[in-house]
Amino acid sequence: MGEGGDIVVYPGADYGLDPDFGSEFSAGFSPGYGPNAGNIGIPTDPRTANQLAAIAQKLSTGAKTIEVSGVQAQQLESVPKQHMKEINRLKKLVGVDLTFHGPVVEASGWTDAGWTETNRAGTERQMNSAIERAHELEPDGNIVVTFHSSAGLPELETKVKTKDGEKVTEMIVFDERTGSATRLRPKINYLTGQKADPKVELEEMNKEGWLRELSQLSFHANTGENSIKRGLRELQHLEKDKKVDEKALIDIYKKSKTGEWQDMVDTLKPEVKEATVDFVNNMNYGEIYVRDAYQALQTQFNKAWVATEKAGNKEDKQKLENYKAELARALSKTDFSNPNNLIKFADTVQRGVNVLNTLKEAPKLLRPMSEFINDKSSETFANTALNAYEKFGSKAPIISIENPPAGGALSRASDLKKLVETTRKKFAQKAQKEMGLSEGEAKKQAEKLIGVTWDVGHINMIRKYGYGDKELKKETEKVAPFVKHVHLSDNFGMEHTELPMGMGDVPMKAHLEALKKYGKQVDKIKQIAETGNWFGPQAFGNATPFGEVLKGMGSSVFTGGAAPYWNQAYGSMGGYYSGFGNILPDQHFASIYGAGFSNLPTELGGQQMSGRSRMSGTPME
Repeated sequence: MGEGGDIVVYPGADYGLDPDFGSEFSAGFSPGYGPNAGNIGIPTDPRTANQLAAIAQKLSTGAKTIEVSGVQAQQLESVPKQHMKEINRLKKLVGVDLTFHGPVVEASGWTDAGWTETNRAGTERQMNSAIERAHELEPDGNIVVTFHSSAGLPELETKVKTKDGEKVTEMIVFDERTGSATRLRPKINYLTGQKADPKVELEEMNKEGWLRELSQLSFHANTGENSIKRGLRELQHLEKDKKVDEKALIDIYKKSKTGEWQDMVDTLKPEVKEATVDFVNNMNYGEIYVRDAYQALQTQFNKAWVATEKAGNKEDKQKLENYKAELARALSKTDFSNPNNLIKFADTVQRGVNVLNTLKEAPKLLRPMSEFINDKSSETFANTALNAYEKFGSKAPIISIENPPAGGALSRASDLKKLVETTRKKFAQKAQKEMGLSEGEAKKQAEKLIGVTWDVGHINMIRKYGYGDKELKKETEKVAPFVKHVHLSDNFGMEHTELPMGMGDVPMKAHLEALKKYGKQVDKIKQIAETGNWFGPQAFGNATPFGEVLKGMGSSVFTGGAAPYWNQAYGSMGGYYSGFGNILPDQHFASIYGAGFSNLPTELGGQQMSGRSRMSGTPME
């Protein structure tokens, strides 16, 4: 039914002049609200290294913005260096804008084998290479280069929606001492009545772990000291019996650490030999424990030092400084060959335990994995941005950090916001220190060169944790001030399907409203439609659904934003192939079902084409 009650009878066509046409297939925009078609782009096929040909193919759709794909690191490494410059020439010739998607790599350097600085530095070099290649695509401007905030890591804090709000049900924690990660799945403690809360459990584990470490350290120091004292009591008995003096025993103790020891023992008188061996064993046993305690003290002291610096606690820092000076004096005067000195040193170690036990900011032996990954990833992103700025100055590419599909690490808005803030802070500090920039200029460049690529399809997948449109809009509001780029894809919140906009339940209108609310000029932000499920003949015939994207977004046919709009005018020609595919058959119904004379061959006045005899099947002369 069209305007004025007219019935549309032409098969396969929608009535394009109906102002409500296409609403069931669009993102729900009112006329004039849809984004400018010139700012909606499409990516190239990430499966090919021939990105030059891929660009040419996408240009035939009429898109004004193309995202060159380097998603797969191996494919990017196979792209000839000449192709990037040729793509730039093609860009100028056709008059399109380019963005670039860098390889999906884990910026923190974490692998299945754990974390090493070597892995992190290697990832940083890989990203630097991608930035340099992206710069060749747009050497005269600040091309947006997207990197994922994480790659392959699971969600580090599992959050679900409850009737009382939001709850963290699981958490991955990191042990910096061993470099290992553990997933906390707390249970209710029915004895204490404590509810299952990963954050509370982590706090208790850290508190108990620190006390356990100090107790073990104290035990080693006391055990060593007591063993040495026991040996000295043996020495007093020997001196009392006038069988040996202290100087001789100390000499024996020194020689017990050499190859001469056994020969010396064999020359001792029987009444002295047993007591001397006991004395030396006690000394050795005690010294081992004291040295172990000292090594453990160093480890715990270093943890406390780092924790105190991070917390900025001046009182605790002064305590550690004072003990550090005390220990240095003790070490300078300690001759470990003298048992009495070992006792004094054991007391000094025990004094260190007491100092560590009185700190207000006890170090955390375990901490949320999200903090560790944020720290290492921000280091990589900050260094990459600084390297780009050093090489290209005002023409440096913009590093835009994308949220991966929900369920992956650093995929929520709060995670992305924290990562960008930390990255900008580190960039500014490094730029001031290494490049001599003023504080104001360093912050300005950090805000310009480091931002967010917000993928509305990826965040939509929090629906499987119980969230809805209201929470999705809040996610965008959190990250809106940092957004420099948008990725468009639709889904139903359960799987990463990447449909064109309007074919799933991504609340795109709410997302754009949130961006506009925070002062973002949405009409200037490039929005790339990632429709991965349309690649390949197994899906939708290897098509590029740019038309469907424009229809779903309700974009104007004209760059000025005036009517008609794609969701109104799409398919108005009324062909069988309009809409979402070959809906009606290639032939008329009559030719299939035999009604009338239309199935007769043309030579008999019908419509059925035939070049063969109806009798024998041989060609007619």
